[in-house]
Amino acid sequence: MTQHKTLNIQEISTEEHQRFLAEQPRASFLQNPYWPQTKPAWRSQSLGWLDNDRLVATSLVLYRPIPVPGLRGRSLAYMAEGPVFDPETIALDSLVNPLVPYMRSQGAFLIRMGLPFNLRRWEAETIRRTLSANEHDMIPDLHPAESNPTAWSLEDSLVRLGWKKPEMTEEFGPGQAQFQARIPLPELTAEQRADRESPEFIQAVDDVLARMDSTSRRQTRKSMRSDLQISVGDISDIDQWQTLYEETAERDDFTGRPQTYFESMFNALNASDIAQCKVLFAHYEDQLLASAIYVQQQDTGWYVYGASTRAESKRYAPRALQLEQVKLSLEAGARWYDLGGVSPTLKKEHELAGLTRFKTTMGADVIETMGEWDYPINKVLSQAFNRYLARRG
Repeated sequence: MTQHKTLNIQEISTEEHQRFLAEQPRASFLQNPYWPQTKPAWRSQSLGWLDNDRLVATSLVLYRPIPVPGLRGRSLAYMAEGPVFDPETIALDSLVNPLVPYMRSQGAFLIRMGLPFNLRRWEAETIRRTLSANEHDMIPDLHPAESNPTAWSLEDSLVRLGWKKPEMTEEFGPGQAQFQARIPLPELTAEQRADRESPEFIQAVDDVLARMDSTSRRQTRKSMRSDLQISVGDISDIDQWQTLYEETAERDDFTGRPQTYFESMFNALNASDIAQCKVLFAHYEDQLLASAIYVQQQDTGWYVYGASTRAESKRYAPRALQLEQVKLSLEAGARWYDLGGVSPTLKKEHELAGLTRFKTTMGADVIETMGEWDYPINKVLSQAFNRYLARRG
């Protein structure tokens, strides 16, 4: 039965936060209390909601000061993929009602919250076929394979409580993309997961390969026969990742992150009891062809960053690393392998349509999350901040 009473909200320790997340079936690494070590410009808090003395919900909150002179102490309060709670037993009102005054007391002028629940899911094959046909404009025009009434009810509650719904856009904005590409993974027992040579593990990998389109499947199988050496690095190897990543950024014309960010990410998540971060390499002989940053927590493995060279392209080293990350996710007992955000556009000519096509050819379904909702505590400052973001973008 859903609780409708107002809960007590307070700051909790890293240990309390981590213990709570360890008991949840799904919790993004963006909610891990060690994650703020990668965000030195942000102040962070672990918040807990208590029913008497029982912890029933948590959220990592990052506070970003507004970049306007004379407004010291005022900040954006950002909760990516949080709060984490069970919506079947805890009413959203009981979380939000104490949250707003608490954030006001912390100097927040705007709360941005991305509840970690999915609205709808479309199968990879459906998206691939529709993109090829070029007969629809947006993914929500299609009939979904699955819809979540609980998440829709949470949307209704947020509207009633005065929160602003995110606008659906074909472009990627700040924060987390509302539409995500995720490969569902077969469920294995602990014994089956522990042995990559077990018939069940091999079958699980084959099931993932079967989700791919014929080109991706052929290239992935070829990568398995391409004499590549797949290895897992440690913190001292991140300089090799960085060199290849910077080469990729220059070639593909995007602004990359500094090496210190990846070192912080590696150290932070591996310090946590519930997460792991790995830097993966694919070599041919002595030449590094591809690298990837992989994260796993609770029921999900994430392909977070990738880099590659154009050399020896017919060995399909990036495909080999994708398959390795699938195997790592299966070993960890994950139910999803997450390839990151996609645009909801189905327009063939749109610059982001190729990204959706690639991820769905890998077998990823498209998930519509609830997205990131805003609550303007100070409307004037919130409008100014959003104008600042729009100019910066």
